[in-house]
Amino acid sequence: MGYPTRVQLIQRKASRQWYVNFPTALANAMEFRKGEVVEWIVQDKDTLIVRRASAGGEGRAGARKKKR
Repeated sequence: MGYPTRVQLIQRKASRQWYVNFPTALANAMEFRKGEVVEWIVQDKDTLIVRRASAGGEGRAGARKKKR
């Protein structure tokens, strides 16, 4: 089963930013966590792959030290 999602474009004076939101059901199935880093890979013009930046679920930029 697929999850249709619109691609959004935010245009500002100096830049453009594209957004693709994950449906809640998909984010839950992937067990995403707030602040988790993912990597986007273009396989071809019809296929975009998203994967965790590291096997531990936290990527380089998402790794934070715990405060004691």
